[in-house]
Amino acid sequence: MGKLWRWTIAVTVFLAIFYTLWLRTTPGSSSRITNKFARPPSNDRDVAEFVNLFIGTVNGGHVFPGATLPHGMVKAGMDTDSPGNHAGYDADPIYKATGFSQLHDDGTGGHAPLSNFKLWPLKECLDFEHCPTQLAHRSASRALKSDGTPDDGGSPGYFSTNLSTGIRVELTATRRTALHRYTFPSPERPDPNIDTRPRLIVDITNDGQKLAWNIELNIEPRSGRVTGGARYQASFGEGMYHAFVCVDFKGEGYDIGPPVEYGTYASGDISPNSTSGKSQYWGEQGAILTFSPPKPGHTVVIARAGVSLISSEQACANAEEEIPDFDFERVHKQARAQWNELLGRIDVEVDDSDRETAVLFYSSLYRSHIVPADYSGENPLWNSSAPYYDSLYCNWDTYRTLFPLMSLHDPLTYARIVRSFIDIQQHEGWLPECRGATVQQYVQGGSSGDPIVAEFYIKFHSYVEELGINPEELYTALLQDAEVESPAWNFAGRQTEIWKSKGYLPVGLFAQGGMDTRQVSRTLEYSFDDFSISQVAKAMGKKADSAKYAKRSRGFELVWNPETTIEEGEGILGFMQPRYKNGTFGYTDPRHCTVNDPKHSSCFFDSFNLDGFYEGGPIVYSQYVPHDTAKLIELQGGVEPFIRRLDFIFDNGYFDSTNEPSQQIPFMYHYANRPALSTERARQTISDSYNTSINGLPGNDDSGAMGSYVAFYLLGLYPLPATRQFLVSSPYFSRVTIWNPLFSTYTTINANGFEGNPKNGTGGKIYVKSIRINGRRWKSNCFIDWDVFELGATVDLELTDERDTTCGENDDALPPSLSTGGYDLDITT
Repeated sequence: MGKLWRWTIAVTVFLAIFYTLWLRTTPGSSSRITNKFARPPSNDRDVAEFVNLFIGTVNGGHVFPGATLPHGMVKAGMDTDSPGNHAGYDADPIYKATGFSQLHDDGTGGHAPLSNFKLWPLKECLDFEHCPTQLAHRSASRALKSDGTPDDGGSPGYFSTNLSTGIRVELTATRRTALHRYTFPSPERPDPNIDTRPRLIVDITNDGQKLAWNIELNIEPRSGRVTGGARYQASFGEGMYHAFVCVDFKGEGYDIGPPVEYGTYASGDISPNSTSGKSQYWGEQGAILTFSPPKPGHTVVIARAGVSLISSEQACANAEEEIPDFDFERVHKQARAQWNELLGRIDVEVDDSDRETAVLFYSSLYRSHIVPADYSGENPLWNSSAPYYDSLYCNWDTYRTLFPLMSLHDPLTYARIVRSFIDIQQHEGWLPECRGATVQQYVQGGSSGDPIVAEFYIKFHSYVEELGINPEELYTALLQDAEVESPAWNFAGRQTEIWKSKGYLPVGLFAQGGMDTRQVSRTLEYSFDDFSISQVAKAMGKKADSAKYAKRSRGFELVWNPETTIEEGEGILGFMQPRYKNGTFGYTDPRHCTVNDPKHSSCFFDSFNLDGFYEGGPIVYSQYVPHDTAKLIELQGGVEPFIRRLDFIFDNGYFDSTNEPSQQIPFMYHYANRPALSTERARQTISDSYNTSINGLPGNDDSGAMGSYVAFYLLGLYPLPATRQFLVSSPYFSRVTIWNPLFSTYTTINANGFEGNPKNGTGGKIYVKSIRINGRRWKSNCFIDWDVFELGATVDLELTDERDTTCGENDDALPPSLSTGGYDLDITT
């Protein structure tokens, strides 16, 4: 009897283990199985060493290289007098440093945003009243290294520079507070006519646009505390925002005591012993303080700067809560640890012979977590217990790759952002689109908050309530965008009435609520927005709504003119074109807004731009139907004409990866069953346009859109946003492991046969011949489903050097499209 009992137990355990493994290794299984034995990756590996903060800090990359936490509100960094100082900094040594401010954005266009509350150290003055306080007079060059580059340094959570004055500046940060460390040199040969006591300026007015109003400033003489604030102009909109600062000082290694001199300044005039200033507008204003140096040696002054969008009192409270001890090394260490934990969730096999690829990957991954910024507790517009995220500049840039990347390894932050979006909709009427420091800014495409919210629900539907999200409130927010016209659809929401009645946005309306521009590109965006809503409706079991929005998502077909041709494009017929309300087509040259445009036109945000397109012309947007590429192939005459058109785009210089709707074009050969061509084009894109130098980006980082885009390419993946599918190519690493903390799962992608990465992007074993998931042959060589990340899996890619690889033998091997199916997984079960 005992043996039988033991045998029964053994069989039961075996069957249970087998059943669990069968569920976890069956692609498409809808059961939520969590690996209880999984553990997060070890934090022993210092992946921060692979992050280069200075990639893209010249020539329009506008990358922020300062000190911040993942999605931190404070971004403490150097400001320079460069005309391209949108993130404050410019790596070109010809530009001087002008201050070290607390708030920045990353990779934006428009006018220079934020850059508020510059601190500036002065080495010497003739006397207190003759210290240079104005931006142009106080600026200083940076010390240069032997190779002629600025002596600037940085790593996640830290920035440093050596100024030509001999002063060393170091920065680190918590979420709402910056910590500055200023090391003043001891004068080698004291001059009795020069005052070399350490001085610091707190600049209230010189933000990025130098347009401060309603200025307030106070100095507490006994402690040296400086508080103040002002109203500042939005950088990509018409509104203004309030911001406040609270700065305290402490000596490192000695008791700094109260300031021995203090005063306020207005323009170049210093008022000694003045403790306050208030004006609507009066040039440059701020505070200046002198401190006693220790004897002997260098003087090290720590400045703690808390910020708030509500009040200077809250700015002080933030600083006191987050950094009560002024301990620079502790704050720096904790910041680096946070970055290591986050970045370490994606572990790549690093080959010493190709370390630069790892640097490019982790630097790109890092930039995808600078914004959106967590402004929770700092929203002055309404009271709410929900998180509040800002620096959305703009969703049109980031919905394609940044949020799909976040879904892989940072879903908890993603959930907080979605909660914030829903809260904004409930208080302002529509989901946010482009936002900076609480100000609504111009809509670029459609209501691009829709695919961000939809993507989250489609992938995390089983967890939304657990994550504090009411699914009906989420759906209501989506429907508000889709059904209710915004009175100011140039800032939020859509031009819904004409969209619903015509199925496209006609040109020539000059409607109320916004500018009659970008009508073709917005038609394509509205189409995709409605597709994303149809996916959510399907997941919720709302079949009628799902069918309704799927039908509306075909609006792109109505702006396709099959008769439009392009010069030098033999056999290429049909392009997206502007269309009038009566159904007739206008004409925009397909070369419009490309390097080959004979008129050298611009497609940027311009009220006089009536050609119908935004940041790209008909060539780009005639390839942009991410939810139904199969239909696009049909419109273009079939597979071979589709391939010829793609080749024409690349071979004639029309492809531009800085334009977000273009970014998927290298992967579009997948839909024509020629994945090897996608692999070559994607790798050539990286080879031609992205590297680890200060000039390593071909354009704006676009709030991390470029970073997430490059990260996906290096992982050998490209996301289909607002779906559960990822296109697959060969990764740049022999092994990639992704840890998802919500699911407690690992997903490992092995590139079997990996022999390195060809420098020019082509040649060698870079093509995917087959895919196995947990040992089982997968149906496609071109895409995988979200299940491999939700359930955890081992994905084995068999690499080959043969270019004739295909997606597979069956029709379901091709990536899904709305018109041919593949998005029909019922995720409500």
